[in-house]
Amino acid sequence: MTREPAVRDLTPLFDPASVAIVGASDDPAKYGHAIAVQALRAASRRPLHLVNRRGGTVLGRRAETSLSAIGEPVDLVVVSVPLAGFEEAVDEALACGARAVVAITAGFAELGDAGLARQRAVAARVRAAGALLVGPNCLGIADNTTELHLASDHFTPGGVALLSQSGNLALELQLRLEPHGLGFSRFVSLGNQADVTLVDLVDDCARHEGTRAIAVYAEDFGDGRAFAEAAARAGKPVVLLTAGRGDASARSAKSHTGALTTSADVVVAACRDAGVELTRTPRELASVLAALDSGRRARGRHVAVFTDGGGHGAIAADAVEATGLAVPELSAPLQRELTGALWEQSAVGNPVDLAGMGEQDPMSYARTVQRLLATDEVDAVLVTGYFGGYAASEDGLGGAEGTLGAAERKAAEAIAAAVPESGKPVAVQSMYPASPSCRTLVEAGVPVYEAVEDAARALAALAPATGARELRALPEAAAALGDPDYYPTRRLLEAAGVSFPPAREIRTEAELRDAAREFAGPYVLKALHLLHKSDAGGVALRLADEEALVAAYRAMHERLGAPSYSVEAMADLADGVELIVGVKRDDRFGPVAMVGLGGVLTEALGDVAFALAPVTAERAELLLRSLRSSALLDGVRGRPAVDVAAAAQAVARITAVAAAHPEIAELEVNPLLVTPHGALALDSRAVLG
Repeated sequence: MTREPAVRDLTPLFDPASVAIVGASDDPAKYGHAIAVQALRAASRRPLHLVNRRGGTVLGRRAETSLSAIGEPVDLVVVSVPLAGFEEAVDEALACGARAVVAITAGFAELGDAGLARQRAVAARVRAAGALLVGPNCLGIADNTTELHLASDHFTPGGVALLSQSGNLALELQLRLEPHGLGFSRFVSLGNQADVTLVDLVDDCARHEGTRAIAVYAEDFGDGRAFAEAAARAGKPVVLLTAGRGDASARSAKSHTGALTTSADVVVAACRDAGVELTRTPRELASVLAALDSGRRARGRHVAVFTDGGGHGAIAADAVEATGLAVPELSAPLQRELTGALWEQSAVGNPVDLAGMGEQDPMSYARTVQRLLATDEVDAVLVTGYFGGYAASEDGLGGAEGTLGAAERKAAEAIAAAVPESGKPVAVQSMYPASPSCRTLVEAGVPVYEAVEDAARALAALAPATGARELRALPEAAAALGDPDYYPTRRLLEAAGVSFPPAREIRTEAELRDAAREFAGPYVLKALHLLHKSDAGGVALRLADEEALVAAYRAMHERLGAPSYSVEAMADLADGVELIVGVKRDDRFGPVAMVGLGGVLTEALGDVAFALAPVTAERAELLLRSLRSSALLDGVRGRPAVDVAAAAQAVARITAVAAAHPEIAELEVNPLLVTPHGALALDSRAVLG
């Protein structure tokens, strides 16, 4: 469940009735020149006005001295002038009826607080006029479906909408998509997102008929939670490349949760929960887009690796498994069938290796791919190695009809026909990706890669997720937790259904003795108002009786002098597993849940999993099962299995509390003791933002 978006009509940006470029110039060193050159490519599509304060001509066309001098309303205005004249140009655009402004001019929020204040004031005036603002500090926009070319470069038409904070990265992506036959439906340089945001653009591109996939490069998500929600409801593939996922934000953490939750963890969790493909490099971004463009998705995660060389097959199998996919051994009947179709030295277990047969009979490539696509034992096929080499040149082996090259091209045609019929994805890695055989595959929608890791990553993007994706809406804010101390936090969690052992807060030895008579030992004594009680020696366990409790209190109070203490019933740890459950509120993505192996070794072990909070009990159980130590939950070395369902329910309740309290920066239960009979919170803490 996600929030319903506030839909904005971005038609004036992508299909304006008329356009004006303020700052158009004959000087190639100025950005107004580059945009004007591109805009003139479609000068007949809509009225185009060039504005230069000196008048005269620009690029052979008459230039007006101002927007007002045009004498008619202009729908979209590009402002590419020095900072000193920017606000005047925007105000004139609004006065002339502009419904959209693309602000190239820089010098705003990227320079500090003063620039941010100025940027906000301009954006407020634009919104008050009912108009749209892209930027400032952006590089323009383009829409190939409406022949709108208001960026400095030419973008090849295609089905990918690129929303980017980097112009040069857009150029690199275009170069990397070209071998796959892909191009752009739209390009938007995000700039400072003073008005039109990444979320607005994702929503609009999701509705755009000419866009098949949405590619995003973002360093600043703005409202990251809203971005995740927009991506989740897009109904089209969203592929993200981002930077700045380091762990610097954890340095000031005030809990184990804070110390263990990095920016990278948050982004990975948000992308997984929203169904966004997260990539690390422009090459990987292009590889994934090429795979997704085929429209074919795998039903499962089993891959057949097919090659004409043992080395290529072994390396490809490793690359596939490194992505989390499986390369299963084929069944005995299928191996017998393949053996009958190939020659004696061929390997048929998976990887399937022609072992040189391709040189004798290039059609063996096609027959083997067809058979692998036909079996229910695999969900996708990766072809790797020499295929494409026979037709790689116009002479030698790849020469005239009747040679190996011609036969290989026929094999490529047969593979190209078989893939759509099967509905299964195929990715090809070739030493010769530009060969005629490989071009035949690309033209049929079968992606071909130069690097095997790219082909493996492509298939991973087409495989079903390992766990159910879930992105829940944030609940309405509850009454604020005014006091984040131990007992107010504990009472808040107890009210939500989280179980704790019997306990009482005490301040004197007399109160301590009264508490010892309220419930039976053994006891736990905790010094309160300390951040990490165990590290400070503020926790005493297994105190057998009242006298042991009193002795521990006297020693602890003499060392620490805490203003109060908690006396609690000691839980039976014998058959239990200690977990940590925490929620940290991220500035961009909101509350982020963490579960992991708990207790005093939490940070040392670092066995944790993340999701955007709140999570359901079903989602919580998937997170618990994803831990490296999850085998402990099912019992090892004679220990009984613990009540995972109870643990998952506790996780769901803790994350719901944190999500409903925006004033809580960090909320943590550590440990959450899970036994065969249920789950019990043994300690909790909250940190207010």
